[in-house]
Amino acid sequence: MAVAVVGPSMVPTLRPGDAVLVRLGGRARAGDVVLAAFADLPDRLVVKRALRPAAGGWYVRSDNPYARGDSATHGPARVVGRVVLRYWPRPQLLRAASPVPDSAADGRSRDGLRAADEEAP
Repeated sequence: MAVAVVGPSMVPTLRPGDAVLVRLGGRARAGDVVLAAFADLPDRLVVKRALRPAAGGWYVRSDNPYARGDSATHGPARVVGRVVLRYWPRPQLLRAASPVPDSAADGRSRDGLRAADEEAP
């Protein structure tokens, strides 16, 4: 599935306007970039980084520390697929990142500007 990235929440990994290829139903691992949906926003797909499995899905977070709209706000997300490749404008395979502290997933807020979520059309 082809997905267009909208918004700055995954900067520096992905930027607004990037086009990515998603493997639907692909098994997620901690550190993967995933396409997901939150229960309270069922019609909106978001691109986020998977942190850890949780009851009801995965805790996910934005790579941009100033962005919001991840599991800190919406709770666990249902992973729809795994982002495997950015194909435009700078082709690159996306690999899982090293596990990172998940302060966003445990409900603590982050200081900074509020930014829009990544969403799939």
